[in-house]
Amino acid sequence: MGHGGDVIDELTRDHEEVEELFTNIEELPSGDPMRKRYADQATMELVRHAVAEEEYLYPAVREHIVGGDALADKELNDHTAAERTMKDLESCEADDPRFDVLMSKLMTEIRAHVLDEEDNLFPRLRNACSAEQLERLGEKVRQAKRTAPTRPHPAAPDRPPANKLLDRGAGLVDRLRDAMSGRGRS
Repeated sequence: MGHGGDVIDELTRDHEEVEELFTNIEELPSGDPMRKRYADQATMELVRHAVAEEEYLYPAVREHIVGGDALADKELNDHTAAERTMKDLESCEADDPRFDVLMSKLMTEIRAHVLDEEDNLFPRLRNACSAEQLERLGEKVRQAKRTAPTRPHPAAPDRPPANKLLDRGAGLVDRLRDAMSGRGRS
């Protein structure tokens, strides 16, 4: 969940971890209960990652990159679509006929989003910010992920300050639910 380094290194490692979970899902046969466990873990990681980006990365994009408002808005729209898919997936077991369709949709959405961030947003941010700014953002992102929600909340605000206020409470409730249900444990 926290790797160290600047914001781009931190978020890129998150992308790699989620891709590994997606690969694990793809390697298992349809209906295998482990697919649901991997999907839950991917959702937990994706939600924490998205919350951290919404709290710190996208405000920095708006501030430091020319045309950053449009870029951040596009990324936020990607998050909203993926959160809706994750919310639908949350109620499916691996043997549910909708599971494979929703999982495929989520993988497509996330892979396109990751490609866009890594090929477009991250290089532009690296050019626009100092190494020190990127390091500070990395630490803020790691802190945000520690208290972020672990379940999708597609109707929740995605911009400061409302998201910062509500995410902490939702994160606490989500982590309690996860502990009681065993969700996210291998």
